[in-house]
Amino acid sequence: MIVDLPDTTVSTIAKKLVSVREEGGAVALGRVLTLVIVSTGGFDEEAIEAANAASREHPMRVIVLVVQPDAATGLDAQIRVGGDAGASEVVVLRARGEAADNQESLVNGLLLPDAPVVAWWPEDPPSAPASSAIGRMAQRRITDASTKPYVSDRLASLGHVYKPGDTDLAWTRLTHWREQLAAVLDQPPYESVIGVEVVGAGDSPSTGLLAAWLRMKLDVPVEWRYAPAEEWSHGIRSVRLVRASGDIVLERSNETDATLTQPGQPTHDIVLPRRSLRECLAEELRRLDPDLLYGRVITDGWALLEPPTR
Repeated sequence: MIVDLPDTTVSTIAKKLVSVREEGGAVALGRVLTLVIVSTGGFDEEAIEAANAASREHPMRVIVLVVQPDAATGLDAQIRVGGDAGASEVVVLRARGEAADNQESLVNGLLLPDAPVVAWWPEDPPSAPASSAIGRMAQRRITDASTKPYVSDRLASLGHVYKPGDTDLAWTRLTHWREQLAAVLDQPPYESVIGVEVVGAGDSPSTGLLAAWLRMKLDVPVEWRYAPAEEWSHGIRSVRLVRASGDIVLERSNETDATLTQPGQPTHDIVLPRRSLRECLAEELRRLDPDLLYGRVITDGWALLEPPTR
């Protein structure tokens, strides 16, 4: 069910949300959190689809705040429940002109009572997420350093303003890479790594985060570089762990497969697919406590890295 509310107010939206829930038989019981998505209008439907999919694992209320400060002043809303909202209930707010000035007041009256709040900026994150109007009311704050237009120093900027509760989907996309590399190092011959090389696309912040994690965890020199665009255009391409007995190489050959090469062992083909937006969002919603490892990587680990080469 979709209900449109043009030229409305927050109090009207809240009342209509209650009546829609009562008329349709939907209930707010079981909703475990409120997810606030802040968008400028170019990514909101894709973000809603990801939230609807993730809601099957985490039933929630989704508030989508689309801010259009240069448009004529006004507030339009749309309520989606039932099949149009997955296992969540979605409220889309389109705030135009001066109506977009006070984001906190737009959202505050629609939050689930006594439930955690997670804020997500799928594009154009604020310069300091924890200090922003929406960030101040959230236990977790999710950004995505990979969104266009790509800014090369975005991770460094996020590291400078990091607060517990911040995280970034560029880090979440590394989960399978970190699992594979940790599994390799847990196997004989348990030999020390003396150097690391990480290669990825020039617009891949995940490449830098993986390099920072390895630099911090292994305490060895890490070289990270960008592959030529004509050879590799997206994400991480390969990781090389240098040991005295020979190198371990984990290299992605396409969007879903990778090859693991180790000295004295046959080559292994590994399924290493790119993670979807829904998978990454669902993973971040599983924990509402601060991701302290991400905090260490984006601050301490990042500071230890040398600049990338091309």
